[in-house]
Amino acid sequence: MSILFSLLVGLVFGTGLIIAGMADPSKVLGFLDLAGNWDPSLALVMAGAIAIGLVTYRLAGRRTVSLMGKPMNVPVVENVDRRLVIGSGLFGIGWGLAGICPGPSFVLLGIGSAKGLVFVVAMLAGMVLFELYQRFDRT
Repeated sequence: MSILFSLLVGLVFGTGLIIAGMADPSKVLGFLDLAGNWDPSLALVMAGAIAIGLVTYRLAGRRTVSLMGKPMNVPVVENVDRRLVIGSGLFGIGWGLAGICPGPSFVLLGIGSAKGLVFVVAMLAGMVLFELYQRFDRT
């Protein structure tokens, strides 16, 4: 049941990304081009996602188990540190260069996009490199 629910949520998320235009790198780059031909439509997508996220995060924080009966693991770290700022900056730079972020990259991969494939491979390589760094960094 949990796998089916996960599949359903993934399909809804992917469909939403396609409908919103988030899977189109040129639309995303148009949103990021503040000095040129700016496309503000993705701001509405982000505002909607933030609103839904705030409500569901608040509801999840009040529960000890999920609707599927699994324990709730809501993050509790609230400090902003150097790693968070650097990671956010790298994410933003990558998004600005490629016009793709992780969710839409899998939509692009699913439709056979070469750009999506390159992005997903690079993203996974970055994750592996980070894990290796974490293992050897004892500071």
